[in-house]
Amino acid sequence: MQAAIKEYRPKPAARKDDFWRVLGLPSRGAKLHEALSAGISYKVYTKLTEASGLESKELARYVVIPPATLKRRADTGYFKPAEGDRLYRFAEVYKSAVDLFEGDKAKAKEWLLSPVRGLGGRRPVEMVATTAGAEAVLDLIGRLEHGVFA
Repeated sequence: MQAAIKEYRPKPAARKDDFWRVLGLPSRGAKLHEALSAGISYKVYTKLTEASGLESKELARYVVIPPATLKRRADTGYFKPAEGDRLYRFAEVYKSAVDLFEGDKAKAKEWLLSPVRGLGGRRPVEMVATTAGAEAVLDLIGRLEHGVFA
């Protein structure tokens, strides 16, 4: 009895916006601005904890949302615009780190939680609470992707 030969079918390439679609956020533009201004859903937060592998309290600490505020947001179902903006910055940095490590979420998480010489010995997750910090991390990721000494 001969075994049937299976036909090889490569998995379809993940679309660039799949991460954002799963989170429930637009990745850029006017729709993102509208979503952040209106207040993003608490579901985005829970999906971001799942995607990143971080504990809820851990993520809240990195995006500077106190535990009592996090509980209130869970009850109301929405974050205020400034809180949503910090969550978006974290998501953008996380997505860029995953892309840097070619989809390896474990390596991306390890890098985000480790001191990085190109950031003055700071951990990337410590920098996402501010726009300037998040931009510094994204700039470093861009330099690393292009082989520029960091």
